Amino acid sequence: MSPLIGSTRFSFLDRSRTREGSDGPQALRDTVALARTAEALGYHRFWVSEHHSVPGVAGSAPTVLAAAVASATSSIRVGTGGVMLPNHQPFVVAEQFGVLASLFPGRVDMGLGRSVGFTDGIRRALGRGKDDADDFAGQLTELLGWMDGTQQAFPQVHAHPAEGLSVPPFVLATCGGARIAAAAGLPLVVGDLRGRDRLVRAVEEYRAAFRPSSWAREPYVVVAGTVAVAGSAREARRLLVPEAWSMAYARTHGSFPPLAPAERVEALGMTEKERALFEEGLRGHVAGTEDTVAAELELVLEDTGADEVLVTTSTHDRDALEDSLRGLARIAGLGAGHL
Repeated sequence: MSPLIGSTRFSFLDRSRTREGSDGPQALRDTVALARTAEALGYHRFWVSEHHSVPGVAGSAPTVLAAAVASATSSIRVGTGGVMLPNHQPFVVAEQFGVLASLFPGRVDMGLGRSVGFTDGIRRALGRGKDDADDFAGQLTELLGWMDGTQQAFPQVHAHPAEGLSVPPFVLATCGGARIAAAAGLPLVVGDLRGRDRLVRAVEEYRAAFRPSSWAREPYVVVAGTVAVAGSAREARRLLVPEAWSMAYARTHGSFPPLAPAERVEALGMTEKERALFEEGLRGHVAGTEDTVAAELELVLEDTGADEVLVTTSTHDRDALEDSLRGLARIAGLGAGHL
């Protein structure tokens, strides 16, 4: 294990993807079970995500799911990757995280993104519009004001029990997210690993513009992306196949199918466009044997100087997914990486 990798935190983000032969409720239970595995292996955080009206993705209420994960674990940090702030009133988000942090003190992270629902129908159902993402910086300022008790717009209103609690906020970088995180003095979560040049530029911009705050005295960078570890390059590729096909199908048919077994996907008769999108979805991730992944992660960390790596892996085979987590734990020298 290299000193660079050994000094880096490793965490996991699960998007609660449904699998063929299963359903949304089972996907949520699978997320909770995976969190227990990540904790046993020594991962630092386990985060869940927010998606609305996306077939194939069950994670629509991240603070609720984070509560279930925290209840089922005892030490791993739990959070959101992230709550999409434009979809919610900052006051309500503060209350939700206040409840989480009160029930699970010292374990809750508040990962925040700026995406809104991706169709007009979803945005209308949420009571939001496309332009709501444009004021993410203002929404973030309001939320932090509810958390630390400094907001002035509603002097007689308090976000109980959140006010005064220590709930670390993180900004998920999309578009101008790195600049917003720097101006607010907050940790940055940035990806994906496939766009290495864009990733490095975002990190450099963030560090150069960072202004210390009561939330973070120094820049803190989390790089996020897909990582798959297996006994051979072919086996690692097969871990990526279900998600690559799901994404290719979504871009040609408009909906995400449940994750299918790799062998069934590889036997499909794809159209030329589907094949091109599928092959594109397989490229650029960190995938391979333990030695290969270790070498690639070393390069990522050298390029970015990241403090933490947030891994996500979506595949049909849950046993292979857990094996991948174990392999990465060994690479990173995590506390129980030998399990």
